[in-house]
Amino acid sequence: MIQRRTLLKTGTAIALGTPAFLSHAQQVVTLKFHTFMAPTSNIWTLMLKPWMEKVEKESGGRIKFEGYPAMQLGGTPPQLYDQARDGVADIIWTLPGYSAGRFPRGEVFELPFMMTEARATSRAYWEYIQTEAPDEFKDTKVLALHVHGRGVFHSIDKPIKSPADLKGMKVRGPTRQVTNLLASLGATPVPLPLPAVPDALTKGVITALATPWDVVPSVKVHELTKFHSEIPTTSPALYTGTFVMAMNRAKYDSLPPDLKRVIDANSGVETSALFGKTTQDSDAIGLKAAKDRGNTIITIGAPETQEFIKLSSHVEEAWVADMNKRGFDGPKLLASAKSLITKHSKSGV
Repeated sequence: MIQRRTLLKTGTAIALGTPAFLSHAQQVVTLKFHTFMAPTSNIWTLMLKPWMEKVEKESGGRIKFEGYPAMQLGGTPPQLYDQARDGVADIIWTLPGYSAGRFPRGEVFELPFMMTEARATSRAYWEYIQTEAPDEFKDTKVLALHVHGRGVFHSIDKPIKSPADLKGMKVRGPTRQVTNLLASLGATPVPLPLPAVPDALTKGVITALATPWDVVPSVKVHELTKFHSEIPTTSPALYTGTFVMAMNRAKYDSLPPDLKRVIDANSGVETSALFGKTTQDSDAIGLKAAKDRGNTIITIGAPETQEFIKLSSHVEEAWVADMNKRGFDGPKLLASAKSLITKHSKSGV
């Protein structure tokens, strides 16, 4: 009789779906994903949304995402990393460089003429942080680290063909090292996050900007400027930006082991390389938008490129000195980053 009553109680509890009898397989975790990119941007539609959809599918629907592009959870782009740290968002995607000097060792990848190809450089960036700066993002669970394609100049009414053309121009730069680059070339640098670009161009706060092709349509750069100047592909890129996709550590730690494995399988060096490739591949979309509008595309000549390289070399020297001042081995960090880029570029993976 006692056994029968126990079975009846157990059956009733299961039928009512009480938490005590819900297995891990029935738990659904909802994660809030926050970024500054527009919901129509290539980054959101071609990279971040597909990543979320892949995680949802591989979790068997047990991980669900609430996507919040365009800072829909509030705050400003420089606050995104802290939102992941503090649990305002569960996962964020942003530029560490929006918090100038806060993540200094990773800035090495933003130095002038460092980046060769985005997928290889993203692999190098991931490996560099793991080996040379494992505490750089210690407040969060880092899921991916990557770079974008080749940096390009975009100007309203003055073509940029040499460093001399930049003198006196108010030029937007996304991060500390890019604004240092612009200053070394004689421009007046204006640090701005991407969402502020359209208003700054319209109001004359800036007359040009440095950004890759892939984000051009999302902030209407092809509509607000007429000239676009590229460093030839025979040279390393003018610059690149670094990105981090980070998760609130407590939220990650709270996941059951099998869901942690799903997140882990969609993190790390391979995901970083994929993100780098995706951003670089979508450069073609921005370039086409500018061409379709009849804008002028300029490939900077070889002699002028060498002039850009020579003038900007002081930015690298200043970064090394800054690392030394902070107690790091600047020359070693620079050599490591360059070596890793070379290694992954040669691997061709």
